Amino acid sequence: MRLLKLVPDNTNIHFLKWRIPFYVVSLLLIAASITLVFTKGLNLGVDFVGGQQIQVTFTERNEAPMAELRERIGALGYGEPVIQSTDAANAVNIRYRMPPEVQDDPAASEAMTSEVITTITDNFADARIDDLSAVSGKVSEELFSTAMYALLFAMIAISIYIWVRFEWQFGVGALFALFHDVVLTVGMFALFQFEFDLKIIAAILTIIGYSLNDTIVIYDRIRENLKKYRKMPVPELLDLSVNETLSRTVMTSVTLLAVLVALLLLGPASLFGFTAAITLGIFVGTYSSVYMAAPILIWLGVTSDSFVPTESAADRQERVAKGEA
Repeated sequence: MRLLKLVPDNTNIHFLKWRIPFYVVSLLLIAASITLVFTKGLNLGVDFVGGQQIQVTFTERNEAPMAELRERIGALGYGEPVIQSTDAANAVNIRYRMPPEVQDDPAASEAMTSEVITTITDNFADARIDDLSAVSGKVSEELFSTAMYALLFAMIAISIYIWVRFEWQFGVGALFALFHDVVLTVGMFALFQFEFDLKIIAAILTIIGYSLNDTIVIYDRIRENLKKYRKMPVPELLDLSVNETLSRTVMTSVTLLAVLVALLLLGPASLFGFTAAITLGIFVGTYSSVYMAAPILIWLGVTSDSFVPTESAADRQERVAKGEA
């Protein structure tokens, strides 16, 4: 019985032949994404802009009516609420944003909260309000800043690790690929105005991990081939390395996408943004590992001698003494 192979053995695709056009397209997409973030902005969730949180228990139900709750509260016109289940299946946490003009007006804030609570109790007779708390705008701003720093430090730490394990050019290449992936993902949220909250930060960190793993596999093969094929031109060697790891790259991406597409189409609405971010991240992460991380090594000066140990003066004198030089 023959095994199914999505990628034939001994593929010889000339990826680097199109490296300049693809780099131009990627740079344009990065510029467009940054422009969208600064012009349209991000649709920040409650985690990052502040709001109210209400904990509700439905005493006569085994499960909380999350879909109906989302519909009823969303109809009030305050935006899409964030509804999360708790340890008990019949209890939920409801979070919703406060408009900027309401945050600084205690009376308006209280009236808005009262309207939400009234909507819950009028439509669900068994609803019991267990807790009511506010998420201040200042705390939310600090949370957003901390999340951005976490993404930045994660990318820098990863680049330093790759620099130590390989060469500095590989660290720069990995950092650029990760920057490309993160910016395009954030650009998608700015374009479609999907809600950007802590779940999306988790999704971006997942994308960074996936893209890095893919990049390291290719970089490791490039390093091996640089030692093995000393006289092969670097562009041909990079093509060879990408082709040798192509089967693994495609299989990993396809298996992940099979799950993500199912979750995207059939999963709950509360996970749509998270799933959409990772789905896009799989595409751009695979693309950047092949067309961003590998070709940049040529422009950064990687040669066939990059992994050959440098001979010290003492080593040369020893070889001269032995008559080997």
